[in-house]
Amino acid sequence: MSDLSDVIEKDSLISLLLLRMEGLETRLQNAEARIIELETENRLLKEQLINKNSRNSSKPPSTEMIAPKRTKSLRGSSDRKPGGQPGHKGSNLKMVSDPDVIDKRIPAYCNGCGNDLSDTPSELVEKRQLIDIPPIVPVVIEQQIYRRTCTCGHTTSGQFSPNANAQVGYGPNTEALVAYLHTRQYLPVARMGELFKDVLGMPISTGGISHLLKRFVQKATPVHELIKQRLQNSPFVGSDETGCKVNGKLHWFWTWQSPRLTYIAHSSSRGKKAIEDNFPDGFPNAVLGSDAWKPQLNTLAKGHQLCTAHMLRDLNYLMELHSKENWSREFSQLLRQALKVRYAMEKHHAPCLKTERTAIMDLFQKLLTEPPDPKNKKAYTFFKRILKNRDHIFVFLTDLAVPPDNNSSERAIRNIKVKQKVSGQFMADHSAMGFAKIRSVIYTTIKNSQNVLEALRLIARNDFSLEV
Repeated sequence: MSDLSDVIEKDSLISLLLLRMEGLETRLQNAEARIIELETENRLLKEQLINKNSRNSSKPPSTEMIAPKRTKSLRGSSDRKPGGQPGHKGSNLKMVSDPDVIDKRIPAYCNGCGNDLSDTPSELVEKRQLIDIPPIVPVVIEQQIYRRTCTCGHTTSGQFSPNANAQVGYGPNTEALVAYLHTRQYLPVARMGELFKDVLGMPISTGGISHLLKRFVQKATPVHELIKQRLQNSPFVGSDETGCKVNGKLHWFWTWQSPRLTYIAHSSSRGKKAIEDNFPDGFPNAVLGSDAWKPQLNTLAKGHQLCTAHMLRDLNYLMELHSKENWSREFSQLLRQALKVRYAMEKHHAPCLKTERTAIMDLFQKLLTEPPDPKNKKAYTFFKRILKNRDHIFVFLTDLAVPPDNNSSERAIRNIKVKQKVSGQFMADHSAMGFAKIRSVIYTTIKNSQNVLEALRLIARNDFSLEV
C-alpha cells in the first residue's frame, strides 16, 4: 500500500509541475508579445519626437507646424577667428577729385563780435563730401516724323521707334525698370505704381504696369529660348523644382542650370511631363545633378550626381533617430571625407587623386555590404536608395565639371518663395511663366557678372546678345 501511495503522490506532483510549466509558458509568451508591442510603441514615439524638419533634413521650414529650431549647419568648425580674415581687402567711401557741386561754407560775420567778414580773405580749412541723389523727374521724348522728296520723285519718311506704338507711351528704360522691380526686387504691382508716383514723379496705373510686363516678356522670350538651347551643350546641368500657387492651385517652378546659364520654367506638373515639355531629348551630353527626385533620375543624361548636401541632412536625421546605428554615422563621415578630397582636387587643379578616391570607394563598397539593421526602417530605406543609386554618389570625384551638391539649383528657384511671400500668388499661368522667363535672364546675367538693369534695358530695346 505504501508503494502505491508513493506512486500516486509522484504522479500528482508531476501533474502539478506540468500545469505550472504550462502556466509559465503562457506568461512568457504574453510577456514576449508585450515587449514587442512596447518596442513598437517606443519606436513610433521616438520618430514623433525626432521628426524630419528643416534643421536635420531637406524639409522646407514652411511645412512645419511650429517654429523650427535653428538650422543645423553641415559645415564643421574651423580654426579661423570671426570677422575679416588676413589679406581681406576692406572698402569704404572715398572722396572724388571732381565733385559735381561745390558748396563753399564761408562765414559772413564774426561769431565773436558780429563784425561783417564779407571783404575778409578766406582760407580753406577742411572739406567733406556727401553723395546724394537729385530729384528724379521723367523725361518726355517727342519723336517727330519728317519726310523728304528725292530728285527722283520718291518721298521717304522717318520711322517711329518700335516702342512708340501709340500717341503717348512708355520708353524702354521704363519697361526695363518695371521688369527689374517685379522680378529682381519682387515688388507687387500696386506698390510699384506707388514707387513710380512718389519717387519718380511718373504715375502709372496697375493696368499700365501689367501691360509693360507683358510687352517685356515678349521681348525676353527669344533670350529665354537661347538660354535653353545653350544649356543643352553644358557638361553639367543641375535641376530642382519648388511649389507655387497659381490662381489658388499648386503648380511648380522648375530650373535647369549650369555655372553660366539658368533656365527656369513654370509647369502645372511636378513629374515627367514638365521635363518632356522643356527638354524632351534630355541631356545626353551632360551629367544631371539632382536631389534624387524620380523624374529627374529617369531623365536621359550622360550620367547623374546626387546632391551630397541632401544626403548629409538626411543622415543627420537618421543619426538623431537611431543614435546607436553606426552605418549612418560612417556613411556621413565617408561623404565628408570625399568632399575634402574634392576640395583638394579643385585647389591643386588635379583631375583625380587616385589613391584617396580608391580608399573612399573601397570603404563605400564595404558599407554597401554591411547594411543597417532592417528594424531601423528609415535607415534601411535610405540604405536601399543609396544601393540603388550607387553609381550616382561619387561622380564628382572623377569629373571636376560636376559639383558635389545641387545647392546652385536650389538658389535658382529660392526667389520664387521670396516673390510669393512679398507679392502673394500668381493669378494666371502666363504671369507665372513670364516671371520665370525674366528671372532666367536675370540669373544668367548675374552669373556672368553683368549689370542686371542694363541687360534688361538692352532687351527692352531689342538689342541684347547672350555672351557666355
